[in-house]
Amino acid sequence: MLYVIVFAMIAAFLALRLYGVLGKRTGHEQQPLARTAEDRPAVAAAPRTIDVTPEPRELANRNIDPRAEAGLRAIVAGEPGFDVGMFLGGARSAYRMILEAFWKGDEATLAELTEDSVHAAFAEAIAMRREAGETLDNRLVTIERAVISDASVQGREARITVRFDADIAAVTRNAEGQVVAGSLTDAVETHDVWTFARTLKSQDPNWRLADTDEA
Repeated sequence: MLYVIVFAMIAAFLALRLYGVLGKRTGHEQQPLARTAEDRPAVAAAPRTIDVTPEPRELANRNIDPRAEAGLRAIVAGEPGFDVGMFLGGARSAYRMILEAFWKGDEATLAELTEDSVHAAFAEAIAMRREAGETLDNRLVTIERAVISDASVQGREARITVRFDADIAAVTRNAEGQVVAGSLTDAVETHDVWTFARTLKSQDPNWRLADTDEA
């Protein structure tokens, strides 16, 4: 009987030690960045938000330039629900939607997806195109890569810059429908640098295009 009691005490002691090692969280466990759609396996767990203090190696293969890491951490600090993977997926969709709206001359859609200054520039280009009697018959073939190249927060205003490497088949037609420039059979490599902006913790969850440039 004594041996049974001794063994029971030893088992209880080991159980307590095991709980002390595995059953508690210190609050310092590392949480990796959410994977992008490109990096994510076919069957994956729900995406995570990025941790406030990820290790640089955690970011290396996540389509994030190291120069953007500090800015992304600041965005997460200002809005913990921010998710890098979801943002990049949305940025890809916005890239396609904005380009297609511009090519079609759809100013209403552009007004929803861009800030006033960018919308004004698009509207001016559309007006000039209409005055010349030209139309664009363009097609976004593929987005090869989308990389967050910069990020920052000033007050509550967050800005994230994304470089898009894409293939676009572009054709310009005159008023008679004749091709005056470009080719639909030969896609052209394009490298655009777009900056999206949003007020953190606002009721509007949408990021809008705030600036455009070429890489």
